[in-house]
Amino acid sequence: MSIRAPRAPRFHPTRLIIYSVMIAFAAFYLLPVYLMLITGMKSFAEVNISRMWDLPSGLRFDSFLAAWQTLKPSFLNSIKMVVPATVLSSLLGSMNGYVLAKWKFRGSDTLFTAILFGMFIPYQSILIPLVLTLQRMGLYGSIPGLILTHVVYGIPITTLIFRNYYAAIPTELLEAAKVDGAGFFGIYRRVILPLSATGFVVVAIWQFTSIWNEFLFGLVITNSPQQRPVTVALQNIAGSQYTMWNVQMAGALLVALPTLLVYILLGRYFLRGLLAGSLKG
Repeated sequence: MSIRAPRAPRFHPTRLIIYSVMIAFAAFYLLPVYLMLITGMKSFAEVNISRMWDLPSGLRFDSFLAAWQTLKPSFLNSIKMVVPATVLSSLLGSMNGYVLAKWKFRGSDTLFTAILFGMFIPYQSILIPLVLTLQRMGLYGSIPGLILTHVVYGIPITTLIFRNYYAAIPTELLEAAKVDGAGFFGIYRRVILPLSATGFVVVAIWQFTSIWNEFLFGLVITNSPQQRPVTVALQNIAGSQYTMWNVQMAGALLVALPTLLVYILLGRYFLRGLLAGSLKG
């Protein structure tokens, strides 16, 4: 009895076309990153609009070093702001989503709608009452004030994501935990949290990116260079008389690097979590 060798997969011209289009779109999307990289490696004398696509004459990292020396203190401020704001808003959104998805009560849908309404309030419309509130709380001009602001503004979207995610969890698991004697927090800690890893990844990526890239709150709430996040410091690199575009581009690339790494390392989990939360809710 002869054994046939497995047939090689057939070549499909359609697949080649799809891959070619995807590669072309990816290359087009990465053009700004390429432009920032080669501009950051140029000397100030080489920077010219008419020759902006030309490669640098050599590998220079002076612009990156100069940008880092300027942005380093604000870079640390952004880390101090982003990490606690992301963790707190994720935990609060998880608790809200758990209650609104699995512990229905009278008016819960109205409350959920009211929470979602916060997503559509423009930043500019609440700046004055926000500043006055933070001043009365003694948090204006400080990183804790920025943390509180981002946590409050992040609750609507984190609640929405977690509510849709928890809606797909079978209610029978909660009923079984109740029969075993678990209460509200017991069910959350022993049943909900172990199933929430993907949801937390989605929310953490979303919140980290949004808070890291935010500019307006960082500009208005902080009143001293020692407290300002890195996005505000990046804007201040530009001089009043002229702009050193090589340093500006190097700084922009350094500022974008953390969010870029987050999406590269956790991007597949982000998409998986969004699809998981879209099946029900």
